[in-house]
Amino acid sequence: MLLLKDLPTIKSLEKFAERYPDADTHAISDFANLLRACSDISDALDKLLGQHGLLQGRWWILVLLMRQDDLTSSPSELAEKVGVTKATMTGFIDNLEREGLITRFIDSVDRRKYLIKLTPAGQQKLDDVMPDYHKKVHALMTVLGDAERVAMLNSLKSLAANLDVMK
Repeated sequence: MLLLKDLPTIKSLEKFAERYPDADTHAISDFANLLRACSDISDALDKLLGQHGLLQGRWWILVLLMRQDDLTSSPSELAEKVGVTKATMTGFIDNLEREGLITRFIDSVDRRKYLIKLTPAGQQKLDDVMPDYHKKVHALMTVLGDAERVAMLNSLKSLAANLDVMK
């Protein structure tokens, strides 16, 4: 992920507006600040998970497996839920399996496919990380009051529901 560290100044935005008269400098500034906040939050999560020997992609796979009643899923379902390609998912699975956090086995219904399952070591990894994760997410989110959180979430949902305007 590209992290935008140098946010545009009013002066630089005014320069853009001179060249591109249709530019809404306030919208551009707000958008850049939103991207910066999202990338900083993602970076903070990476650092938190890194203290536990995990990266976000591998973390989300373990979490998604734990959500399943049987702790099992197919790689293609996980790829879709995490938002990565099947090739990227294969790399995640290979690494997680190498560390003993998941196991791979043939699907008994369709022997051409395989499934992955969270192992006891994978569950233990989550058990080790979750208290720290919950504590730090709570600390961050309580910076906002309840009304601010509701407003933020509603605003983000509105933006997400209208992403087709970016296409």
